[in-house]
Amino acid sequence: MIDFKEGMESETDLSLEEEEKIKKHKKTKKFFTYFGIIAIILLIFAGKIITSGSSSDSWFSRGFLGTLSHIATSSNKKLIGEDNDRVNILLLGIGGKNHAGGNLTDTIMLLSIKPSTNQMAMISIPRDMTVPTESGVWKKVNSINAAAEAKEPGSGGEATAKALSELLGTPITYYVRADFEGFTNIIDDMGGVTVNVENTLDDYSYPVLGEEDNPSYYARYEHLHVDAGEQTMDGSLALKFARSRHGVGKEGSDFARARRQQLIIQAAKNKLLSKSTLLKPAMIIKITNELSEHISTNLSVTDMLALWDLYKDINQTNVINKVLDNSTNGLLTNQTGVDGAYLLMPRTGNYNEIKDFVENIFGSATPAVKIDALEKPVSLRIVNGTWVNGLATKVSTKLETYNFNTTKVNGTERNLTKSAIYDLSGNNDKAIKTLTDLTGVTLSYDDPAWLENLKTGASTTDLVLVLGTDAENWEIPALQK
Repeated sequence: MIDFKEGMESETDLSLEEEEKIKKHKKTKKFFTYFGIIAIILLIFAGKIITSGSSSDSWFSRGFLGTLSHIATSSNKKLIGEDNDRVNILLLGIGGKNHAGGNLTDTIMLLSIKPSTNQMAMISIPRDMTVPTESGVWKKVNSINAAAEAKEPGSGGEATAKALSELLGTPITYYVRADFEGFTNIIDDMGGVTVNVENTLDDYSYPVLGEEDNPSYYARYEHLHVDAGEQTMDGSLALKFARSRHGVGKEGSDFARARRQQLIIQAAKNKLLSKSTLLKPAMIIKITNELSEHISTNLSVTDMLALWDLYKDINQTNVINKVLDNSTNGLLTNQTGVDGAYLLMPRTGNYNEIKDFVENIFGSATPAVKIDALEKPVSLRIVNGTWVNGLATKVSTKLETYNFNTTKVNGTERNLTKSAIYDLSGNNDKAIKTLTDLTGVTLSYDDPAWLENLKTGASTTDLVLVLGTDAENWEIPALQK
């Protein structure tokens, strides 16, 4: 990974005049480099819109050279959350002034970075998910921005971040909000993006902008078709790909749509960090012209530079992509509002389960200390309490290297989110500690009926590990010999 903060190439012995020319050239190039950093950070982290920037009362008002000077002299600032090993940024996409309901949030995504392990999580939040109001009435989360903007222009991003902080149980300090026009223009300025499309997309009722009231019903819509595989998209197609919600088959849900938005983010990152794009001042300046009009954020210039320092060392394999959904194992369930509106509510009736999911999105971090294999084999039954196929096998393969003799079964309850350890022998403290160190799961003291059957039966199981969906994110380290 290129570190943009490294110095430029070393100089050779030259005349004073030549040295002065090179120094001026390198100083200019360094300014463009830092400016490029900001634009790249903005583009990577604005979700479906893939950009970020500030309104006129923020860093754009400093002026071009003033902004660059400020960046060049600010490199040691910490982001809020770094000391707690969790930096959260809320990414919001809105239609903007040229769209009906332009302040309703079309895209909501929580981006979390865990600095100690160089991990990043992207959690897509459906716009139809409901939030409770002070009056006790539930409303869609996508309306928070619009309601705040109606009362006080410019306050929507902060209001949405505050509401979701309380709802998800995690502090969200930063936000980035962008509109469709900014997204389209910036993708075009980049020369398009290359996306690895997972499933062929056919949407026969994609709305045509400006034709909403056309007397001919069929003129209001177009057939959007995108083949599976590697596709190059301009801004218009990328926007349609990210927004489509009436696709045929598995691509017809808001959750598939959220996944496509995440693919666009990755595609933009790849394009921006390629050698063909980096350090192109003309392109960067053209992109920044879009930022002040279409983007708002509370990230300062120094925040952005600190954000780059965190992001630049994150590999694709350390990126976790999740969508809150209403699938069989999802945390949301369908509801109908009093006005007949389609809503998504927590399946348990409160947000405790979702808070737990967000808190444990990174699973257990790779231990800093060496964990030894058990001296004697310990029998361990692994119960898959989820609908994730192969999860028990994946976990058992790693644990067996630590001298756990495992057996695998599917549980009778398959909608668990939190894993648990049960001790059937009563004398396996060391094995329990090893299992806890490897997975982050602690010993449970409840007494489910199925556990009693194991205790009273002929089973020789010492320990039971019940897997919840949090086990998907475990990174059990390989045994160090």
